Order: sequence, then structure tokens, then C-alpha cells
Amino acid sequence: MYKNAVVIFLFLLVCLTGCAGSGSLSAKPIKLPDPAQADLNGSLILSLGGEVSIINPILLTDTSSSAIEGTIFTGLTTINEKLEVVPDLAKSWDVSADGKIWTFHLRSDVKWHDGQPFTADDVVFTFNSILNPKVNSVRRSDFIIDGEPIKFRALDNLTVQAFLPRPFAPFLTHTGMSLIPKHLLEGKDINTAEFNRRPVGTGPFKFKEWVTGDHVIVVRNDNYYLGKPKLAQIIFKIIPDENSMLVALEAGEVDSAGVPPKDYRRLKAKEGLNVFEYDALTYTYLAFNLANPKFQDKRVRQALAYATNKEQLVKLIFKGLASPAYAPSVPISWAYSDAVEKYPYNPEKARQLLKEAGTENLSFTILTNQGNKEREKAAVILQQQFEKVGIEVNVRVMEWSALLKIINAPKGPKDFDAVLMGWSLGLDPDAYSIWHSSQYPVGFNFIDYRNTAVDRLLARGRTTLNQAERKKIYAKLWQIIAADQPYLFLWYPKSIEAIRERVGGLSRPGPAGLMLHLEKIFVTK
Repeated sequence: MYKNAVVIFLFLLVCLTGCAGSGSLSAKPIKLPDPAQADLNGSLILSLGGEVSIINPILLTDTSSSAIEGTIFTGLTTINEKLEVVPDLAKSWDVSADGKIWTFHLRSDVKWHDGQPFTADDVVFTFNSILNPKVNSVRRSDFIIDGEPIKFRALDNLTVQAFLPRPFAPFLTHTGMSLIPKHLLEGKDINTAEFNRRPVGTGPFKFKEWVTGDHVIVVRNDNYYLGKPKLAQIIFKIIPDENSMLVALEAGEVDSAGVPPKDYRRLKAKEGLNVFEYDALTYTYLAFNLANPKFQDKRVRQALAYATNKEQLVKLIFKGLASPAYAPSVPISWAYSDAVEKYPYNPEKARQLLKEAGTENLSFTILTNQGNKEREKAAVILQQQFEKVGIEVNVRVMEWSALLKIINAPKGPKDFDAVLMGWSLGLDPDAYSIWHSSQYPVGFNFIDYRNTAVDRLLARGRTTLNQAERKKIYAKLWQIIAADQPYLFLWYPKSIEAIRERVGGLSRPGPAGLMLHLEKIFVTK
């Protein structure tokens, strides 16, 4: 939403998303405020669906923390509304003919929020820190190719070179990784540094205050290199319940909220609000802990897929405003393919597979996050659907940070049966960090999925440069993963977001989000 961080695991969509189409509802015209009426002392008030865990871009793993980070930090590159990689801290770059040496030419007008100049040493320090095994960064695999790390070197204060072991298709996308300051973190334990609660970046806003469980405030960076922001500050209120978010929105206490399906038509017509719909790089899933003996037989997971009536799930929860998911990709990705096993609803087939696997008395617990009503409802519907084939399911709704502690535990096996969550994907289809066997227990493969064919395809997909060939690789990859069903893929959403009419400077609605250029966002009195 705030900064499309090309980073990659924005774990669990905290903002509510639904999918598609407004039916026969006549849309109220979008009313955008006049930039000439911008209140330069104004505050934008946004809601977060969960507690912030850490404000360090190389350590964070959740969307609430990422929302804050995206206002404070910037990377070598960013994206535009067309999802193209464009310059940011790097004003330009060159690449060698063999695709293995990248040279980045940095802006000379950038300072950290404490006034220190930004230099090539900060770039090298950031990526070396990510690659340091003592640093708890889940992004390490983004900069390791076939087991060999990318090497970074500062040629001078404003020039950085990256030396790749071999050509690497997602590399430029990964350079959107936000950078951290060497002068504040060198020689310190980055995992526990005070910096993680009082960050210093190069972005359009500076950190001011973090009151745990209540709010985070960032204030205007008058020296931002792309121009002085029009907002005096952004206040992030922590509201871990979707209904409470809507109440706050309608009361004028926050400026933006996700729109649940049950409220879509009403808010679409409500005066004072603009409702935007756009495609999202997201999907929702039920993940099985494959380190748990209950789910190690593929037939059990396939039985659960056959026992799931996705059409009913979408109809009951989204009133038709979502579509069933079948693969770990999204329809708007160039690498998407739905040529996978779809497991149509078939309770008899489910019972047969359970009998063959000798698990006719299967019982397990689904965990999901508190406040996301759609996921809570989905867990209950799945409970009812699985009961029809003799599977006993308990549902446990947890506070977000407590759930994160379970799935992010640094050792295996992890203490859960199944979790109902969502992925927010990056621009590049590279899914190495999610599915490769090396990414367990520390990494995004928190379910301990292991398939040697998938490992090989993941490695090929990121080192093949021809897009047509890559598309074939990922199509095969999705086929294998769908056959294994380590996740039960549930639905594809569109983002549906209501924003008060006093907010202007928005980007064109699309997967990059509505607030892509934060320095241009303004509010009126």
C-alpha cells in the first residue's frame, strides 16, 4: 500500500482485501481534492491491522512493520505505477555484457535523517549484513545464487558494483531492498540494536514515536531528495480489528481502511469516501505443517483439497467478490499459469484418499489472526466442510504478534498444525525464499516443504534470463506444488480500499498501491 517494497514477504495481508466486480451498483464518482487546498501542517492518519514488530528493513517479516518502514527507508531502485523498476537512491546503473557485473551510480544529494551523507559504503554494509549468517534476515536467499553470495564493492563514495556468480533474473527487482546506515550499525548486534525501535533512514518521513499497541508517528523529512513532503506527519493507529477500522474511518478518526464484502455496497455509495478497487499481488491459503506426521502423506493434503468447496467459501464470505485460487501465483503475474490440478469439490474422493492413507480419524487445529473477519469466517467454513468427510478441526484465533512468534520460531519442528494466512508477492515470480527446502526453519518456508524437483526448478527459474523460458519453468513449478498441496490455495483478492475525500496526491489504482509517491500525498483541512 505505502511503498511497494519489492521485498517480498509481506507476510499476512493485514489490510482487508476482497475481489472483484461491483455488480449492478452504480458507482459514485471519485472526488479528489484540489492540490491548491493542501494543508501543509496536516496529518494523514492510517490504520494498521496488527502490532509493529521491528522497524529495520533487513529484519522485518510482517506487513505492519513494512508499512512503517516504507515511509522511513528507501532502496537503490523502486517501482512505478506500471510495475517497472526505476531509479531511486541509484540514479542509473550499467550491466556487463555477460550479466554478472552491475554498476550503480548513486545520487549525490541524499542524507540520512541524522544529517550524515549517504554513500556507497552504506549500500555495501546493508547487503553484507543481509548476507551475514549472524544477522536474522530472511532475505539472505535473495542475494545467494546456487549457494554462492553476490559480492558488493564500493568503487568510490557514489559508485557501487555487484558481482554475481552467474546471471540472476530477479536481481534488479531485489535492489529495491531498503538500505540501512553503516555509521549507526557497524560493530553492533543488528538483531538487538536500539536502532530497530528508533530507525534512521533516507526516506520522505522521519521516525518520531512508537507507543507499543497504540500508534507510530513519522514526521516530514524537509530534506528528502525527491522534494519536501506535503504532509507534516503520518500517524499509524494500531487497530487489530476490521470492524473497528471501519468505525474509525466513518467517524473520521482514520483516513483509510480496507473494505469488507459486507460493507462494500454501502461504502461505495457513502458521501465523503472514495472507494478504489485494484488488482493485488496476493493470495490466501491454508498451510500445513509438513514436519507434523499428520500431514506428511500427500494423500491427506489432497483429501483436504477435495473436501474444500472453494466456490461455496467465496460465495458465503465475499458475496461473489473473490475468485478461487489454485496455484502459488496470481493471475496478474506474467508467470501465472492455472494449468494445475484444481481438486474440484468431491467429498467421496476425499474419504477415499483418507482411507488409503490410514488417517480416517484425522483431527487438527487451524490458527489464524485476530481481527481479519474473512479469515476467521473461512476457518469456520473449512471446519464445517472438513467435518463432512470425518475430519475434526478446531479453530484458534490469535493475536498477530503471537501467531508470528509461532511460525517464525528459529527451530523446527514448529508448534502448529495448520495456519490460514495470505502472501503478498513481489514483482518477480522468484519464489525461492518460500518453497526451497533450504529456507527452513529460518526463512519463509515455515512449513518445512521439501521437494527436490521444486528445488531444482526454483534454482533454474532465477538463473534463466529469457522470460518465455522462465514462464515455462514456473508453470511446471506451480504444477508440482499444486499436486503436492503443501498449501490449500483458497482465494485471489482484489484490494478494495476506502479513503476519505480529504486525501489527495494518490497514485493511479493498481498493484503498486495508491500511495506510491508519499511525498505527493496531501490532506485538506
